[in-house]
Amino acid sequence: MLIEADKFEFVAPRQLSWARRVLIKPCAGYPAPYPVTTDPKILKVIVEGIRKVSDADILIADGTPTGDSIYPVYKKLGYDFSHVLMLDVKDSIFVEVENPLPQFLAVPTFWIPNIVLRSDFLISVTPFKVGRSAGWLSIANLLSLLPVDRYRKDDSGGWGALYELGIEKVLADLYFTIPFDMGIIEAGRRFSFIDNPVEGQERKEERGGVFYGEPYEVDKEVSQQFGLEKGYLESIGSGGDQAGG
Repeated sequence: MLIEADKFEFVAPRQLSWARRVLIKPCAGYPAPYPVTTDPKILKVIVEGIRKVSDADILIADGTPTGDSIYPVYKKLGYDFSHVLMLDVKDSIFVEVENPLPQFLAVPTFWIPNIVLRSDFLISVTPFKVGRSAGWLSIANLLSLLPVDRYRKDDSGGWGALYELGIEKVLADLYFTIPFDMGIIEAGRRFSFIDNPVEGQERKEERGGVFYGEPYEVDKEVSQQFGLEKGYLESIGSGGDQAGG
């Protein structure tokens, strides 16, 4: 579903009103403003929408690609919300979770932070980012939930060991292993990059706005509307076929 960015109001789905803990996963691993990272304005709108229907605990969590503390980044981005618990993924207890696909695409198990497993409603909120002509959207945003120390390739940080396996297939496996309830993409501006997700070009999108819905469906809608390559969406489709989805 699409709505103009300046008219976006988060209308909480019915199942969220039953939640006791809501986790919001922004794209916040870098000290650079929107559209490199999630705009604090849209997070505020989401928090306000949740509060209209629920007294649930609201958590916002992300991690940095270096493994350094994310709290200075939150401060620089202006992430300051009343009665919201701001968390660093690296401080979590990680639990090994089995990939539910009959035949995994790249990864048989993932180490998932317990805050994800203990939350009742999961929302991924991301800007409109395009890497090498493929969308890096609400599902790709889940990658930074994984522990850098376990998945780094070398001292440079990041999740290089997973990229070596084929990141499109890894993200498909991750989608099925930790199914988020909602994806929200703020597509008023596009940020395009090649290798470095902080260095690139941005532009205003006349057909942009806020897209929201089930993560796979919303990523697919944005990719189709803006003519992007399928990327990990194609791998998710093949995984859904074997899962009967």
